[in-house]
Amino acid sequence: MELSERQGTLPKAGFSQPATRILIIEDDVVLSNLVADLLRKHGYLVRQCFDGCSGLETATKEGFHLLLLDVMLPEMDGFKVLNRLRRKSDVPVIMITARGAEADRISGFKTGADDYLPKPFNIEELLLRVEAIIKRTQRVHQIPAEAAPVLLEFASLTLNTGSQAVMYEDTALDLTDMEFKLLAELVEHQGQVLSKPYLYHELMGRPYSREERSLDVHVSKLRRKLNSAGFNAKQLRTVHGQGYCLK
Repeated sequence: MELSERQGTLPKAGFSQPATRILIIEDDVVLSNLVADLLRKHGYLVRQCFDGCSGLETATKEGFHLLLLDVMLPEMDGFKVLNRLRRKSDVPVIMITARGAEADRISGFKTGADDYLPKPFNIEELLLRVEAIIKRTQRVHQIPAEAAPVLLEFASLTLNTGSQAVMYEDTALDLTDMEFKLLAELVEHQGQVLSKPYLYHELMGRPYSREERSLDVHVSKLRRKLNSAGFNAKQLRTVHGQGYCLK
C-alpha cells in the first residue's frame, strides 16, 4: 500500500462542496482506487484515468477543480501531460510521484504544477493539501460583490486584483495564479520582509517546512518574467534567513 497506514482521525474536508470535481491520473489501480474512495468519503466527485493520454483528454474535455497527476504514466508521462494541459487550462495540479528528487519537483513546478506530493504519502497530508488548494481557488474565483477590484502599483508595475492583469509600463505579464498572488502580496507589503511561514500560510494555506522548495521556485519564475518585461527584478529581494521583500 502506498498510502501511509497512520490513518487515525481523518480531518473533515471543510472546503469540499458537492460540485467539487477531482480527476486522478494514476496507473497504479490499487492506489488510485484507495485515493478515490478516500476523496469520495469526504464529499468530492472523482473521476479516474490510468494513462497519460486518456488523462489529458479527460482533463481538457471535462471541468475539474483539481487534478492529482502521477509522473510515471504509460503512453505519456505526467510532465508531458501537464505541459500540454497548461496550453489550454490553469486547473490546479498536484503532482504525485515515487521519485523524491529535488530535480523532479523543480521540473513539475516549472511545467506549471501547484503542489508536489512524493510517495508514499500520509492520508492526512493528502487531504490537507487537496483542501488547501480547493479553498485557495474558491477564494480567488468567488469574490464577494462588495469587494471591488483594487489597483496595486509599484515602480511602473500595475496589478488589477479583479482581472489579475499585470502590466509593467506597456508590457503585459502572463503570470500564473500563484505568481500573481505572490506578486500582489509583495506589492501590498512593499518594503516589508515577508517570511516564508507567512507566505506559505497566506498563499498556499499550509504550514512551512524547511524541506519545501515550492515557494522558491515560484519566486524564481516570477523574477524571470519580471526581467523579461524589463522590470528590474533585483528589487524582489531574498533576505537570507528571513524571507522576501519588494523594495
